[in-house]
Amino acid sequence: MATVNFGSRIKELRTQKGMTLDQLAAATGSSKSYIWELENKNPPRPSAEKLAEIASVLGVTTDYLIGREAVTLEDAKDKAFFREYSNMPEETRDQLRQFAKILSGKTSE
Repeated sequence: MATVNFGSRIKELRTQKGMTLDQLAAATGSSKSYIWELENKNPPRPSAEKLAEIASVLGVTTDYLIGREAVTLEDAKDKAFFREYSNMPEETRDQLRQFAKILSGKTSE
């Protein structure tokens, strides 16, 4: 397996979302310097808790961030979305399913 540059992956996802170091730090309860170190030190040493927070904010899985999944970014985003969806109230999930049907043009039950 090719070595994945964890820091580069975080920076790439952060910039794709239009987030600054300060914004990602605030969203994850971290300091700006901590996020900078993760993006620039090799190898970074995040705690499991921080890794999970960063992945959640960036909308991917922790496995994707650290390069353990041989999947595309889109697959990782879908997995992260499904985890979030699974924790939503049933009423919200029903609304999302109805919305998906509308978007796909399948409005009949």
